[in-house]
Amino acid sequence: MKSRKGFSSLSVQATATISVALVLLLLGMVASLGLAARSITTDIKEHMGFDVVLTEQASLDRVNEFKQLFTDAPYVASFRYFSPEQANETWREEMGENLTEMLDVNPFLPEFEVNVKADYAHPDSLDAIVIPLQQMDDVYQINAHSEVAEQVNRNMSTLMWVLSIAALALLPISFVLINNTIRLTIFSRRFMIHTMKLVGASRGFIRRPFLLSNLLQAIIAAIISSVLIAVMYVYVWSLDGSLRSVLTEEMLIWVCGGMFVAGIILCFSAALFATQRYLTRSYDDLF
Repeated sequence: MKSRKGFSSLSVQATATISVALVLLLLGMVASLGLAARSITTDIKEHMGFDVVLTEQASLDRVNEFKQLFTDAPYVASFRYFSPEQANETWREEMGENLTEMLDVNPFLPEFEVNVKADYAHPDSLDAIVIPLQQMDDVYQINAHSEVAEQVNRNMSTLMWVLSIAALALLPISFVLINNTIRLTIFSRRFMIHTMKLVGASRGFIRRPFLLSNLLQAIIAAIISSVLIAVMYVYVWSLDGSLRSVLTEEMLIWVCGGMFVAGIILCFSAALFATQRYLTRSYDDLF
């Protein structure tokens, strides 16, 4: 009889642990999607910026001055310089035409392709950067990617709002699911709680084993969910090596750490509320 009760209790604990692990896994997946979206957004923004076309009269010293300017500028993520010869060669490779031979003159001008940092990839920020540059000597034209930046910011802002709302909605749902799961495990031991009250045990003494048990349960559930989420990351990496830059090892550590913290907080809070509920009930209310 004791072995059957012990097996039943172990089965309930195992079911509760697995349930908590699945909830934490769901939270971890949503967090991973949010972090991946943020990483992709940053990467896209840092491939936007503007093109600075210099005049034909721009000297090599002047070109070097612009290189130094973009090297020191706090808003620049990266930049590339294309000489007229390099631009003509790129056109020939991509289009199969040598414009210099066709026109007897190289139609291309010296040009800088500047990518800004993600914080500056906004139309207002780009305008604030471009306007002073347009007034500089030897600048023929500047093509800013303002419309693209505005569209990307709008789309990514919508995506982040959707993920944020999903995360905020998932947190109370997760707490309710975990709370119900833990409350059922404590419900099966409500008579033991009442018996401990009758023999004079303090409320703190009665709560302690339940809180420690559920704390251990949260740690085990977090380990299970962390292993599962790590397997998912490894599987995604195996599909395409470039995805490793989107779902990074650092991101995996943060997500797993977040699941540990969330599991401990949710399980501890649920156990505290559930034990308090039965500590304040009379014997007749236990049925």
